Amino acid sequence: MRAAFLLILRILVSGGLLYLSIRTIQFDAVRERLGSLRWNWFAAAAFATFLQVVLSALRWKEVTERCDAPLTNREAFRFNMIGTFFNQTLPSTIGGDAMRLWLLGNTGAGWRAATYSVLVDRAVGFIALALIIVCSLPWSYPLITEAKGRLALLLIDFAAVGISVGFLLLGALSWPWLKRWWPIRHIHACGQIANQVLFDRRSGPKIAALSFAIHVLTVIATWCAVYAIQATASFGQLFLLIPPIILITMLPVSIAGWGVREATMMVAFGYAGLSRIDGTMVSIIFGAATFLVGALGGLVWITSTEKTAKSSALIPRID
Repeated sequence: MRAAFLLILRILVSGGLLYLSIRTIQFDAVRERLGSLRWNWFAAAAFATFLQVVLSALRWKEVTERCDAPLTNREAFRFNMIGTFFNQTLPSTIGGDAMRLWLLGNTGAGWRAATYSVLVDRAVGFIALALIIVCSLPWSYPLITEAKGRLALLLIDFAAVGISVGFLLLGALSWPWLKRWWPIRHIHACGQIANQVLFDRRSGPKIAALSFAIHVLTVIATWCAVYAIQATASFGQLFLLIPPIILITMLPVSIAGWGVREATMMVAFGYAGLSRIDGTMVSIIFGAATFLVGALGGLVWITSTEKTAKSSALIPRID
């Protein structure tokens, strides 16, 4: 009952925020712009999103090796594609992560290792995003013309960096009580693995390069969406605006980020002196490209052997 209530609530949040984003748009102008949609650029946005799935699979594969639950390249890609499908049907990235966990756990890797691998992979991506946002601050801060926008950007930066540094520091500590107190012991264990993955001479540079490329592909996909509707925004502007938007979209308060992404992009475009309507339109096109890739993941799921597993299977509690 509680799960159903939360799902309905998130659907309402998505719908409400999406309505607020498009209520001021003149739909005749929207139809005209969509009628002249450049499908080649839309296809390019979808392809960039697909490449993200590929690179994310390679990064997750590196993490699973550290968690003693190694995956092959094929398995990592297939599980990631299925996860992308469930990201489109459940709140934020939670649905996709839960499916990746379940799929890896059913390979015999163990539920603890599967859980840690997914959490660490997500944490590494978050840390990389926080680093990109903070390093681009000298250029993104002057881009925002309104005081409220600048304050919001600073708050996002400090929150993201604080969480990232705190997580890594927790993993670096060796206090005995950290390994006894639930759930801190699991966060501590994930922090230890994250430190090993990021600061290892072999895996560190590879993980960093993959993480950076994944986030750059998000900007490229958005840039393609801009060209698809012939909007006005340069690649440099998008590189500064999109990472904070993606960080906010990660909040699990809507379905697949719909509504939150449109509202945030509309506001961000306005703060940067760009067209708010363009921000909403670009976000919708970007979301449609992501949905298309998720639909391909649905085909992978439908044809997978895992779909025949018992639907009543439960993920055991991690002690």
